Amino acid sequence: MQKPKLKLFLTSFLTLFILLFAGSGILILQIKKFIDTPSNPEAQNQIFEIRPGQSLHRISANLEKENLISNKSLFKIYTRIKGSAKKLQAGEYILSASQSPQTLLATLTRGKVKLYRLTIPEGLNIKEIGQLVETAGFCSKTQFIKLCKDGPFIAETSIHERSLEGYLFPDTYFFPKNSTCHTIILAMAKHFQIMLPNTWKTRAKKLGLTLHEVIILASIIEKETGDAKERPLISSVFHNRLKKGMRLESDPTVIYGIKDFDGNIRRIHLRTKTPYNTYQIKGLPAGPIANPGKKAIEAALFPVKSDYLFFVSKKDTTHKFSKTMEEHNRAVRKYQLRR
Repeated sequence: MQKPKLKLFLTSFLTLFILLFAGSGILILQIKKFIDTPSNPEAQNQIFEIRPGQSLHRISANLEKENLISNKSLFKIYTRIKGSAKKLQAGEYILSASQSPQTLLATLTRGKVKLYRLTIPEGLNIKEIGQLVETAGFCSKTQFIKLCKDGPFIAETSIHERSLEGYLFPDTYFFPKNSTCHTIILAMAKHFQIMLPNTWKTRAKKLGLTLHEVIILASIIEKETGDAKERPLISSVFHNRLKKGMRLESDPTVIYGIKDFDGNIRRIHLRTKTPYNTYQIKGLPAGPIANPGKKAIEAALFPVKSDYLFFVSKKDTTHKFSKTMEEHNRAVRKYQLRR
C-alpha cells in the first residue's frame, strides 16, 4: 500500500474510532442519566401488567406507552446490559413514573407483583369456597371442586383423605392475579398443616379419635353455633352422645347430604338415610361437612365437662342446653314453638 493511501486509511480509521468512542461515551452518559431519572416525579401509583411470554421489546414499549419510562430503547439497552432480559416476570405490578427506571427494572425482575386478598370465612364447604375463588377471578368453581376430590392432586398436599373437605384452612390469603386453583388449594392445605400443633394430634389419640374424626366433629361444631363462646359446650354435647351411643341428630349434617338444598329442611330430609344424616346413622358422618377454623378444632379436642345431651336454638345465635329429653322438649316449646 502506497504511503498516501496508508496515511488516508489510518486517518479514516482513527477518525471512526474516535467517533465510535465518543458515541459510546455519550450513550453511556445517556443511559446513566436515564436509569437514575424518573420520567415524572409527581406521578401516582398505577398497575402495570406483564403477560406470560411477552418480549422485552413489548414490555419496554408498554412501559413507555404508560408513561412509566421516557425512552423504551434506552430501557431495552440497560436491561440487556444488566443481563435481566430473561428475568422479567409475568404478573401485575404497582409501579409509578416517580420511580427511576433502575428501580422499575429491579421490581419487575424480583417478581414483586400486586397481590389480591382472598378471605375464606370459617365454616364454608368446598363448593362455597370454590364460588369465592371464582368470584375473585382466579379460577372456576367447577375446577376448584374437581381438584379438591382428585386423588393424585390430594396426594400432593400430604393429606391422606379422599377429599380436601375440612382441610382448606379458613383465613385471609394473598395471591397474584394469575394464580391457579392448584396454587390456591395447595396454599390452604399447607396452612392447615401449619396451624395444627403436634400436641393436638396427641390429644386426638388420647380421646380415641383419629385426626380426621376430629376434623369431622369440628366441622359440625362450626356449623352448629353462631356464638364462638358456645363451641366447647356444643362439643361436650356431641362427645357425651357419642359415648352413650346416641345419634348426633345434627341438622347441618343432614343439609350437607342433600343435593341442591333449597334452604328449608323438611321431615322427609330427616328421614332420608344418607352417609351424612346423623338422625339416621350412629356415630360421625362420612366426612367433614365444612372447613372448620382453629377454635372449632380446639373445641372438638377440648370439650368442657358437662352432662348435657341436647341443645336447641334460641334463635339469637345461642342455644338452650338440656340434660334430659323432658327438659329439651320444654326448651323446644319455648324457643321454637313459642308456647
